[in-house]
Amino acid sequence: MRSKLLVAAALLNVINACTNPKSNSCASAFSANLASASAFCATFTTAVVTATTALPDVFASACSYKPSKISSECACYVTGAATSTTTVKTTATSASKTTISTSTTGVITTATATTTGSYDCTVTAFASISSAVKSCTNILLSDVSAPASSTMKLALQTGASLTFAGNTTFGTTVDSDFDPIVLSGTDITVTGAPGHIIDGNGPAYWDGEGSNGGSDKPDHFFVVKKVRNAIIENLNIKNWPTHCFYISNAIGLTMNGLTLDNSAGDEPNDLSDGAPAAHNSDGFDISGSDTVTLSNIKVLNQDDCVAVTSGSNILVTGMYCSGGHGLSIGSIGGKSNNTVVGVTFSNSQIVDSQNGCRIKTNYDTTGTVANVTYDGITMSGISDYGIDIQQDYLNGGPTGDPSNGVLISGITFINVTGTVDSDAYDYYILCGDGSCSDFTFEDVDITGGLSSCNYPSSLCLE
Repeated sequence: MRSKLLVAAALLNVINACTNPKSNSCASAFSANLASASAFCATFTTAVVTATTALPDVFASACSYKPSKISSECACYVTGAATSTTTVKTTATSASKTTISTSTTGVITTATATTTGSYDCTVTAFASISSAVKSCTNILLSDVSAPASSTMKLALQTGASLTFAGNTTFGTTVDSDFDPIVLSGTDITVTGAPGHIIDGNGPAYWDGEGSNGGSDKPDHFFVVKKVRNAIIENLNIKNWPTHCFYISNAIGLTMNGLTLDNSAGDEPNDLSDGAPAAHNSDGFDISGSDTVTLSNIKVLNQDDCVAVTSGSNILVTGMYCSGGHGLSIGSIGGKSNNTVVGVTFSNSQIVDSQNGCRIKTNYDTTGTVANVTYDGITMSGISDYGIDIQQDYLNGGPTGDPSNGVLISGITFINVTGTVDSDAYDYYILCGDGSCSDFTFEDVDITGGLSSCNYPSSLCLE
């Protein structure tokens, strides 16, 4: 019996492109203990499992106490964790096509492809995603439910398209290193069918502390990494745990027509001590990317609508931002990449938010912010700062003492208008000694609050 299990495991290892047990301790533990693994994996993804509990000792230490690693090996070596038999539907040919898949018993089975609609593959079970992205170039994900500790890995083929339909849901994974969705590929398109929802299961995590503390929770919900010439459009996402989109090392990315709604997190819950339950819920974080466009997007959240921490040639236009911290550069400094060059925010509306337009650099760090334009921005209901440029930023709170290691130059505000609360600041600019230069303000009119500017001081005198 053990020899049969080893043969099946070896075959699945090849099919799923798993890690090599000869070089990976986690894979080795599964390969050497298939009977125990089979019993465990059959139920592993159906319940909440933390990084330090409910993991068999034989796997826990070998897999660094990470549920995400164990989930991957369950999928590779013991397919009882899969929720249903893979069904792949295709229009590539009119003939039937046989695809290797797995069933809930862990036995290798086959699924017959059938012609349907305009998609190469229609996926209705999480276990089918891996084979679909490897073999298909026009994929429909319909009402897919991702089990706990199971990343939706969308490493699409060159030129592929993928559509979310129905309700996409996620189990609870108490792990700050876990990413529910990871997208990569070249010349790809990701879109949403009418009426679809991608639900991040935020209420299961929200405790008012976000990624700053409290229980562990996924730090990035939808990771877009190393894409080239990609389009993401017409997605509806709600209730993400902390940061929604993390865009990293992208070149040539266009995102258009998205709705991100985290407004359910505005209300306190039993864990948030009267504060909004959701926290650190950035809409878009952009890092190390070039030629990125965000357009015609609605974001309702509790933190930055958009935050650019490094990158170049970035256009953010047609945004509607509500409830958060506005359109931000930063924070800059203290990271592996601390350069932002060539960013334009234009034709956007910011309402009922802490800040409007903000550039923040970290205290006592180095970096560069250059050629940033805010053009055609309107704001209302701003509680803290209309225009905010400060070089004393710390996540625990500003120091009030700016440093000058990050150079800020070529900053332009054109036609930026609106109102702030009476105890807020129309303008707050706190630059380090000699670190700010070449600021332009044209047709800027923000009223209702106070002002404090040390560069240029004339702005606060107008």
